Amino acid sequence: MTLRDIVQRRKAVIAPGAANALFARIIEDLGYECVYVTGAGIANMALGAPDIGLTSLDDIAQTVARMADAVALPLIVDADTGFGNAVNTWRTMKVLERAGAAAIQLEDQEFPKRCGHFNGKSVIPLHEMLPKVKAAADARTRDTLIIARTDALAVDGLTAALDRAAAFIEAGADMTFVEAPRDADQMRSIAALAVPQVANIVHGGKTPPLPQSALADMGFGIVLYANAALQAAVRASVEVLGSLKQTGSLDAVHDRLASFEERQAAVAKPRWDALEQQFENKREN
Repeated sequence: MTLRDIVQRRKAVIAPGAANALFARIIEDLGYECVYVTGAGIANMALGAPDIGLTSLDDIAQTVARMADAVALPLIVDADTGFGNAVNTWRTMKVLERAGAAAIQLEDQEFPKRCGHFNGKSVIPLHEMLPKVKAAADARTRDTLIIARTDALAVDGLTAALDRAAAFIEAGADMTFVEAPRDADQMRSIAALAVPQVANIVHGGKTPPLPQSALADMGFGIVLYANAALQAAVRASVEVLGSLKQTGSLDAVHDRLASFEERQAAVAKPRWDALEQQFENKREN
């Protein structure tokens, strides 16, 4: 099933976020239908930095290519602001599509952008954002979806954000993403837009954490849990390594660790063993 088929169902399909190929493999093994390649997660895990616009197109493309090698699921890629103007955005689509993206997400924040649930955001004029959407549409060579995100709700209010999203749709966006609504009524208004919508549930963020069933009833196409895996990994790492530092062993936290066998299963070691055996047999023959 293609990503377009998935989102057109408007069943609030959950897209967990992955910042690396290992998380993407776990998401696939658990039976999810798609993966969100999280720009914030890449900044956090690869750079040890916050989501304030420090990652480059090459950082994102390298991660996407590695995920595309590791999993067969559609990859929804956070392309930030397109890494520049409309010409840069044209190239961004080319690079990320070639790396394996099934969708790219573009946003209308001023550069350097910041996490959608941070304060102090600002957005570029509409006449600067629309050419980026059109450039992405012109650059694609297959059915790569364009998700156009606006952060205008926090800056100019809901009506302005909805107006921007409608303009993005007219410019060629396949989906829109009105970031950080504050309540269920705002979310219903967003879901009523003409194309499938993205909801972004951030643990501790500004948007109410409504369950998937409620978001499906509203008609959202995709629900992002962009950094749930990352937040879980940070908590577990602090607890396990903190205990190791204090006690000098893993005895007190052994139940927090994946077994050796679970770790090998997570990286599909049996598949690599079979491949090795296949080539060994060919060499002998």
